[in-house]
Amino acid sequence: MTGGIAGIERFDSPGKGRGLRVTKPFKTGELLFSTPAHSYVLSLKERGCYCEFCFTRKEGLARCGKCKKAFYCNAKCQKGDWAMHKLECSALTAFGENWCPSEISRLVARILAKKKTQKERCASEKMLLIEEIQSHEEDVDNEKREMNESDIAGLHRFFTKHLELPNHKDLVTLFSQVSCNGFTIEDDELSHMGTAVYPDVALINHSCLPSVIVTYNGTSAEIRAVKNMQPGDEVLISYIDLLYPTDDRNNRLRESYYFSCDCQECKTKSKDKAKLKARKRSDPIEPEVISSMVRYARKTIRDELLEMCEQSLDEMGAVFDDANVYMLHMMYQAMGVCLYMEDPEGAIRYGEKILKHYCKLYPPYSLNVSSMYLKLGRLYMGMERYSVGVTALKKAMAIMEVAHGKNHSYLTELRKEITKK
Repeated sequence: MTGGIAGIERFDSPGKGRGLRVTKPFKTGELLFSTPAHSYVLSLKERGCYCEFCFTRKEGLARCGKCKKAFYCNAKCQKGDWAMHKLECSALTAFGENWCPSEISRLVARILAKKKTQKERCASEKMLLIEEIQSHEEDVDNEKREMNESDIAGLHRFFTKHLELPNHKDLVTLFSQVSCNGFTIEDDELSHMGTAVYPDVALINHSCLPSVIVTYNGTSAEIRAVKNMQPGDEVLISYIDLLYPTDDRNNRLRESYYFSCDCQECKTKSKDKAKLKARKRSDPIEPEVISSMVRYARKTIRDELLEMCEQSLDEMGAVFDDANVYMLHMMYQAMGVCLYMEDPEGAIRYGEKILKHYCKLYPPYSLNVSSMYLKLGRLYMGMERYSVGVTALKKAMAIMEVAHGKNHSYLTELRKEITKK
């Protein structure tokens, strides 16, 4: 028997299968529900910056005395994490630099460990058991199948000391489920912190016109309305970056989630013209020239040739307007290069161009917009341009108060940043 979440019910969504809908009104910014992760794992690159157990970022974290690799707020957090950390602790010592499981293998190991000790459904399974998550196993292509096999091999190599692994068929299913339904836990600037599984959140279907947004408070997921909702409205999130035009979005959905979207935006393609904006010229640009440049842009983006950012922007800029999403993608890469090269003025130059168009192309309360305001605000502050920096941070805060809730720790820290100067 399933449990329940106040104001939310599970239903069969026409054309989509299982879904969630609201049974009472929710206002923009209101919390629909919060759920702990069934299982989660901190990214290896964030070790030493965040507590492995609660994902709190702080100075002076305490190191695990045995493996010297995991860090915690205090003894309470370390004790709370031991059931999961012991899966890795001795192996980290034994394998040393050769310990290299993928993040998904580490997450699957934790899921298996929890299932072994779990006696009843947990707080993250009020609507859906983890075993009931969709796997799309039959849709997986050869490349993804090979990746799953590699991850399974890593599971056998690094985790068998503390885990009794199920048969190969069940492992293939579990890896497929996690690949399709794992959530990236991100910080306030949308940097990757870790990966988690939230069975109840996995019930939420996709739309390019979402009604809610998922944000993170520690390791818990919080689902908030980004528009006013009435009883009977379906709870919908976006599975992908909404910046890109309809064909790109649906290609990504088919590749990663094995379906195409038929929301109103995908039917009308109302924003595609703005997203694929070309330069105004006295001699009209032929459609085949635009199509050719779209192919060039996609290839350049796919290959991530960051050292060619300026050259690519010059090449594409002869045809595309700065508002074109492929130009914006390349500008974002160039901004990243500037940050890496410790060139804040260059980063600001690109960031300002990007933000101007992000505000028009993304839906209201987009975290992509708030994260860009944060990046620019902090760059301004570092350049002692305090007035414009505070303005940018306040604009980020206005979006985050809806997306994260006014009492989120990110907002507390942001208010401190703003009042420092």
